[in-house]
Amino acid sequence: MEERNRPVPKRKESSSSHKKVFVETFDGRTVPCYVTPAHLGRAEGLELLKVNGEVEQMELERVRTVYFVNDFQEKFLPERKSFLSRPKLDGLWVRVKYRDGETLEGVVANDLVALLDRGVNLVPPDPRTNCTRIFIPRPAIAEMTVLGVVGIARRTPARPEAGQPTLFNE
Repeated sequence: MEERNRPVPKRKESSSSHKKVFVETFDGRTVPCYVTPAHLGRAEGLELLKVNGEVEQMELERVRTVYFVNDFQEKFLPERKSFLSRPKLDGLWVRVKYRDGETLEGVVANDLVALLDRGVNLVPPDPRTNCTRIFIPRPAIAEMTVLGVVGIARRTPARPEAGQPTLFNE
């Protein structure tokens, strides 16, 4: 009986799990707010904690892009939409085409399972700007093209077969 009267502990999320973002919608609206990165791409939509303290639930079909930023006072749109040369970051160099026709290049983790499910997390072409990372939900993407694989490990040479002689008793 005592078990039933015991209060249920509330799940409390760390404030450090909320990141500064600008959410851009397909209708042209831009919302400065905080989101929890672990909740991006959920079927329930995106939960936004606005700067004024209001909470808004937004359907993923409305979300065009989520820009992770260092500061709300600086501009958030990346200055470049494509790389000037081959990127130096490890991962897949991709070009994402939005359903409205615009394109954006970036580098994503070399993990195809993560790409197929919720959306794409990519590093923009110029990571030294205020925008450090970009999330594009799956419903916003018309197509995605892999332009290159950057920083892959080299394959080890095949071992000689057992019947092949070796030099100097290796």
